[in-house]
Amino acid sequence: MSYVLYGVVGDFDRLRLLTGDLPRAVVAPLEQRLGLLPVTHEIFDELTDERRGDGPFVFMSPAFAEVLEDWSRGGRVAYVEADFFGGSGNQTAALWENGRQTWGPEHAWSSKRPRESWPINAVLARLGAVEVGPFDLFDTVGFGQARDMEDWRWAGLRALDAADYDAWEAARRAQREADARAAAERETYVRRDDVPVVLDGRAVMDVLGIPASPLVGAAIRHLQEIHLERGSLTRDEAVAELRRWAQSL
Repeated sequence: MSYVLYGVVGDFDRLRLLTGDLPRAVVAPLEQRLGLLPVTHEIFDELTDERRGDGPFVFMSPAFAEVLEDWSRGGRVAYVEADFFGGSGNQTAALWENGRQTWGPEHAWSSKRPRESWPINAVLARLGAVEVGPFDLFDTVGFGQARDMEDWRWAGLRALDAADYDAWEAARRAQREADARAAAERETYVRRDDVPVVLDGRAVMDVLGIPASPLVGAAIRHLQEIHLERGSLTRDEAVAELRRWAQSL
């Protein structure tokens, strides 16, 4: 499986502000308030018309370095590249702060070095990222959430509706809570499949005078809920309860 990454890393909100006048630029949110500006050929051309490639980087030029120097005057920014296939590959990283390059470029064949010494992990530490749990910084900040530049572009596009990082984080938290509730509801229905009822689907249709439809399943789940709350029902009790339930709809 391949993995390709070319991007500028820094504070999410600052990168958005810095790239606001670049029509094709999007910033993908990472963890710990970081963001990634995917650097494609189009973005590079919008930033500079100089020749691509300088030293170990695929995307680099004196003019691009000047852009990064300028961006770093308000906060540290890093430029990272990675290209993996089948678990091996290479990566490069450098850091700019206070208007100058202060670290790197560091280049390494990742298959020959432990993950904690990878250049990208090293530059993330210099950006202030902190490891969480058993994961290294590469995974902690979310560099594993996408596999190629198109994936990163879509990650940035999905975040466009968020006014800032806090809004994006709030929306993500709300979505996770909604997903958790939906999963719990699905799990509840799975468990209720084992709850016995005295009326099957055909009997429910006869009692309510309805054809086969999602309403039949809802009626059976209602009887299962009653069983869980009150215990087993006789057939007559189930019929009466089902008719009361149908009248309340």
